[in-house]
Amino acid sequence: MAYVRRIIVEPDPILHKVAKKVTGLELKLPLTQQLIDDMFATMKAAPGIGLAAPQVGVGKRIVVVHLSGEEDTPYAVVNPMLSEFEGEEEATEGCLSIPGKLGDVKRAAACTVSGLDRNGKKFKLRAEGMLARCFQHEVDHLDGILILDKATNIREAVPAESSEKEEALRDAAI
Repeated sequence: MAYVRRIIVEPDPILHKVAKKVTGLELKLPLTQQLIDDMFATMKAAPGIGLAAPQVGVGKRIVVVHLSGEEDTPYAVVNPMLSEFEGEEEATEGCLSIPGKLGDVKRAAACTVSGLDRNGKKFKLRAEGMLARCFQHEVDHLDGILILDKATNIREAVPAESSEKEEALRDAAI
């Protein structure tokens, strides 16, 4: 059974530390598998589209990402690495660990994500658009980097007045 965990918020020191690699032995542990399940449940409940282990108080290199809609595949990536960056786009981002704030962040329009899946198998994906942005945001968390460190035009998130604005803010809360 998956549990919703408390999301760690700024200025908690764990958000500014580099997360440690997950060993093969650690990945096989039921505790690690439970963490991944809990991360998905926590992300969904928030609601958000991505979550890194430090955001639930665990200093390990694990991210989960799930964009609903046309890219409706949930991803759990252990020890993720980003490469083959292409293009650049600036877009508004929010963060579950920095509630109520938005900022404009420049990121690669596309990148390759590699690492391990939750079963320890090699994982590689070419990500574009919002999926690429989300993976870059989550890997930043693993390196102790927050959107406040990268963003321009940091501002208060305005309460949504319509379901369209609500959806836009939810999608911005990576």
